[in-house]
Amino acid sequence: MVNKSWKIIPRPLLETILNNHAQHHRVPQPLILHGPRGVGKTTLFLERLLKDWNKGPHITGYVDFAQSIKDHHPQHNNSYPWASWSSCDPPTLSNCKTQLETCLESMTQKGIQLGAITSSQIFSTLNKWHRLDTVLRRILLQNNSNTALKSRNAISKVSSSVLWDRAVFALSARSNAKEIDEILGLEEKGKSLSVEEASYFREAFVALRLAKEVITMQQGWRASAIAHLNRTGGFSRSLANSCTDWPCLLLELLSKAAEIDYFQPKLVINNIEVLKKAILVDDSMVSGPMYHDSLIWRIVALGANERCLPVMLATSDSYYSYQAYWDFGFPDIFISRENFGWAPQEAKMHMVNDYFSQSEWTVIIEVLGPNPRHLFELYALKQSSYYQKVLEDKASTFEDIVDAYLAYLQVTVVNPAMDKALEFLQKFAKDAKSGKIPKDKLRFGSPWKHPSKLDNPTQCQQWAKLQLLDFVQSLINTEFGVTCVLFILYLNSVVFFCCCV
Repeated sequence: MVNKSWKIIPRPLLETILNNHAQHHRVPQPLILHGPRGVGKTTLFLERLLKDWNKGPHITGYVDFAQSIKDHHPQHNNSYPWASWSSCDPPTLSNCKTQLETCLESMTQKGIQLGAITSSQIFSTLNKWHRLDTVLRRILLQNNSNTALKSRNAISKVSSSVLWDRAVFALSARSNAKEIDEILGLEEKGKSLSVEEASYFREAFVALRLAKEVITMQQGWRASAIAHLNRTGGFSRSLANSCTDWPCLLLELLSKAAEIDYFQPKLVINNIEVLKKAILVDDSMVSGPMYHDSLIWRIVALGANERCLPVMLATSDSYYSYQAYWDFGFPDIFISRENFGWAPQEAKMHMVNDYFSQSEWTVIIEVLGPNPRHLFELYALKQSSYYQKVLEDKASTFEDIVDAYLAYLQVTVVNPAMDKALEFLQKFAKDAKSGKIPKDKLRFGSPWKHPSKLDNPTQCQQWAKLQLLDFVQSLINTEFGVTCVLFILYLNSVVFFCCCV
């Protein structure tokens, strides 16, 4: 038996495409990497690319919105689900927002350390999108104990830039200088920096804190409007944008500060579809879908208008392979890169002899196909003690291991997916019966013209099973997907049920 540790196999063509995109300091479009689950998108970033993208002038932020789903993430000693993330308990929107903002803040602090982001840049970028006079006066009046400044007349006729400088100075006086020095690493640079240079870095860091305080206060003023929006289920672009103001400000600062061979930030967002499903725990923000759309739209706008740092979105949701392009404007609004895994011959070259024998590979390719995650999990099962017990039975073969793996997939993946598909079909029949489905959508295919008209849940379920059976059989007949054999496991039970009823 082969006993070799699993290795991450390079994908030269895809890696070259992504590396070429990442080498630009600013780009006009975000890139979407999409493809089926288990083909190695996350592995590609984590094991092959991110290490090199954090060397020299390159700094890459990595955000995985699925990380807070504790039952289905390696970060919490669990494995990714085979089914869609939508079938898992969604994370809270506040957790996703915190992940994104923490990552961008860390990258911005790196830019401040390099001197690429200054207090004046933060002010000019913030002032471009926000009226600052009122909020800066409010901050000064709240946080300054000087009685002269407490008088509104003393600051009512002062320009925004002067108010900004005063607010930065006031916040600097309240900040912990030692903490700032530790964050920026000024203690290590202390011997080589003059007093003026050190104060320059501290001022930029305090300005960043002030910018966050400004945006937080302005968002607080909209709290009642956001709560009303969530109660009524309405839509407001301005309120949605107010919730994404801070991460988008950081993105713009990083994009403007980007410089070839000196500071080249990048952002990778994995499982972007999870953000769309995130749930609210209070009324401090707009809904997950609205936040998701606002964030992506503003990234697109920044790239189109001024060029944005390379932003790469990884997803297994088919929405991002077609429909998203139309929802956000036009077909070329994103750069699209697809990863469908290995072709059978390519997988054979990497797998046979190193991990599986030729006879084992023949079984695998006929039953499962070359999906990398299938191969990894099957190899892990082969190395387990369970396989050793099977081998002790002389009548057992490798096919028994494959059968055990298929049974696991049927219970954990296929059956829940089929049950969910049946729910969709039954809802379709109910909507068609009530007249919610336009007649022009029912004219294709005779079964769809005649959904169950009786208000009988059992008959509706039988009708749904027949439609699903017809679809799965058609999919198998076309030989479109190599893993369609997984549906055969369920097909027999569906046929049996339909025959019984």
